[in-house]
Amino acid sequence: MPGDDLIVRRADERDLSGILELARRALGWVDDDESFLRWKHLENPFGVSPMWVALDGPRVVGFRTFLRWEFVTLGGNIVRGARAVDTATDPDYQGRGIFTRLTLEAVEQLPDDGVTLIFNTPNEKSLPGYLKMGWHEVGRLPVAVMPTSVRFPFVVATARRPAERAPLPSAAGVAPAEVFTDDAGLHALLDAQPPAAGLMTRRTPEFLAWRYGLGALGYRVVLRDASTPAAGVAVFRRRRRGRAVEAVLCDVVAPDGRERVARDLARSVAREAKADYLIRLDAHRLTRDPFVRLPGVGPVLTCRPLDGMPMPNLHEWALNMGDVELF
Repeated sequence: MPGDDLIVRRADERDLSGILELARRALGWVDDDESFLRWKHLENPFGVSPMWVALDGPRVVGFRTFLRWEFVTLGGNIVRGARAVDTATDPDYQGRGIFTRLTLEAVEQLPDDGVTLIFNTPNEKSLPGYLKMGWHEVGRLPVAVMPTSVRFPFVVATARRPAERAPLPSAAGVAPAEVFTDDAGLHALLDAQPPAAGLMTRRTPEFLAWRYGLGALGYRVVLRDASTPAAGVAVFRRRRRGRAVEAVLCDVVAPDGRERVARDLARSVAREAKADYLIRLDAHRLTRDPFVRLPGVGPVLTCRPLDGMPMPNLHEWALNMGDVELF
């Protein structure tokens, strides 16, 4: 039987092999998941993810990590946050509170890393556990869809099940690596953005190149002007949800935040993606373009303020699908 004397401590890259072995036992990961783990937690331009492990002797029996994230506020201040993401417990050690112990250890230490809030979008099964550990339910992020195929009425009912993580290939637009290495064009586009409308992800050329650049994730970019990203970009990827082919509108960046350009970019994605519908987060009180609000469908946002930060309400966030759809 497993021993009772578990050690919980901060992890580092030397623990990666033990973490991967645990993930294979507990989550069914395969070798390809190592590159995803390295991309997600070691290459993030906001910083290496803080990780914690539970050890029984040399064996990693629990793992918990938080993805670093940075937001810009309406006043232009930077908020350093973290997203509660990957966790695993060895099947032989289930029911011993390892997940809770690792999470609360992280909550205690993350302010020392400059983190002032933790956010995530837990599923219905894990939400009660987070609420017991001090998380607050902010609200359901509003989702809107644009039907883009004649199949839409026949497949949309099957789209209420979870989406597949693996992308569907697409030749639409261009690969992110062809766009997000144009530093001059990206800086021109990002420098022209209006002030944040709420807690908005701090976009930089380095962030965009990282967030959408891993080829295995299948992201594509549509440009307003093929010669430069400075004229506006939209990022999407296709995935299957039930019998439907879904195109996720992850990010739209228009010069000066111009609504007409953003609408044109969304329509370009709708034409080129070859999907049954386009889906995005949409915080507008009235949906715009041919988008239709889907009540009660979006992910539930939760938050755990740290270090005395006030609790942001739902209307103080300005998230897009690129902030929530993968992690």
